Amino acid sequence: MKNTPIPYETVRKHIEQLGLTDFGRSTIREIRRLVDHIEEETGMRYVRMEMGIPGLPAPNVGIEAEIAALKTGVSSVYPDIDGIKPLKKEISRFVKLFMGLDVDPKGCLPIVGSMQGSFAAFLTSVKLFKGRDTILFIDPCFPVHKQQCRILGIPFESFDIYNYRGDKLYEKLDAYLSKGNIAGMIYSNPNNPSWICFTEKELQIIGELSNKYSVVVMEDLAYFGMDFRRDCSVPGEPPYQVSVGNFTDHYILLISSSKVFSNAGQRIGMMVISDALFNERSDDLQRYYKSNQFGRAMLFGSIYALTAGATHSAQYGLLAMLKAANDGVYDFVEVVREYGRKAAIMKRLFLENGFRLVYEKDEDEPIADGFYFTVYYPGLGGGELIEKLIYYGISAISLATTCSEQRDGLRACVSLVDRSQFPDLEHRLKWFHTDHGGV
Repeated sequence: MKNTPIPYETVRKHIEQLGLTDFGRSTIREIRRLVDHIEEETGMRYVRMEMGIPGLPAPNVGIEAEIAALKTGVSSVYPDIDGIKPLKKEISRFVKLFMGLDVDPKGCLPIVGSMQGSFAAFLTSVKLFKGRDTILFIDPCFPVHKQQCRILGIPFESFDIYNYRGDKLYEKLDAYLSKGNIAGMIYSNPNNPSWICFTEKELQIIGELSNKYSVVVMEDLAYFGMDFRRDCSVPGEPPYQVSVGNFTDHYILLISSSKVFSNAGQRIGMMVISDALFNERSDDLQRYYKSNQFGRAMLFGSIYALTAGATHSAQYGLLAMLKAANDGVYDFVEVVREYGRKAAIMKRLFLENGFRLVYEKDEDEPIADGFYFTVYYPGLGGGELIEKLIYYGISAISLATTCSEQRDGLRACVSLVDRSQFPDLEHRLKWFHTDHGGV
C-alpha cells in the first residue's frame, strides 16, 4: 500500500468501479464523479480544478430583476423569438461600450446559453454557400463544440495554435481557407482551456483572411473582459475587449453570462451578428430556409426550431445586469478579477514544485492570470499525471480532451478552489514532487 494524502486503496477501488482505464481520455464528468465518490467515502476535501464553472455569486441586480419579471406574469407569455426589445438595445449598447463595435439591435439575440448560439451558428453557417460545409477550429477548444458538429453531421478541421502564434498564423490559416470548403471558423478568446489570448495582430490576420475567403468567424467570448492585463471595465473608454470585429464584418460574437456575470444556471447568453452578415443574402440558404437572408434564416429557421426563444424572465435578469454594467453602476470585471488573483498564487505553487506551464505566452508576452492555466510535470504523460494527482487530492482534466496537441499537460480551473485550500494545495504538491522528483 502506497503512502499518499488520500488513502491509496480507496482511490484505486473507485477508479476500478468506474472503469476508468485512460485518464487522458476521461471526460470532465467522469473525473467529477470519481472525486465525488472518493470525497463521500473519505470525508476528505479535494482541490477541485476539473470543472469550469463559476465560483462567485450572481449579482443581485439580475436576481431581483428576474424575480420582479416573474411576479408580473411573464412566465405565462411567450417572448418574442428575437428577444425583448429593451434587452436587444442593451446588448447593442454593451458591445459598443465595451468592444467599440457598432451593431444594430436587430442582430443582437438572446440565446439559451452560448452553447445554443454555437449550435445555431454552425447549423446556419454551413448552409450559407453550397459546397462550403466545413467548420475550422483553432484549437485547443471547448470539446462540446466539436461534439455539436459531430451530432449535426458537419465536417470539421482543426489545428493547434501552439506553434502558430503571430505572423506564423497567416500561412497556416490561409492553407486551410484556400481549399474552398470552409464555411466558418471558431476560437475562444480568452481561450478555454489554454487561457491564451489572441493578439491584435492575430485577430487582424483572422479578419483579413475571413474577408478574402468570405468565411464566417465565430468568436466565443465566454470569458469576456477577463484578460486582466488590460482593464476593460470602464464603459465607453478604451482599452476595449479585443475582437475580430475590428477587422472583418463577417462575424458572430457569442457572449455568455455564465462566467462574466456568474449566471450559469439561468442559461442565458447573447449572439451578436454583424450588420453585414445579418443582411447578407444567398439563394443557397433557401435549400433549407424560407429566407435567403442570413439573419432571418438564423432567427426564424435555426433558433426558432431549437428553442422558440430564450426564457422570458431570464432575459429581464440579463437586461438588468447589462444596464448596470453599461451605466457604470456594476463593475463586472472587478468582481471576476478574483479569478486572476487566485490563479497567480496557484500557478506559483505548481511551478515551485516541479511543474511547468504548457501555454505560457501570447507571442512575446506571458499569458494573463485568469480562469484557467495549463501545466505539465516533466516525465509524465497527461493521463498518467491526472491519475497520479487523484491520489494526492488534486483533480483536473487532461489537455488531450480539449483537442490540444500538447498531450502531456493538464487544464486547471481556479474557480472552485477556495483560498482556504491553498495550504492544502501547497502541502499536497510538495508531497507529490517529493515522490516523483526523480521521474
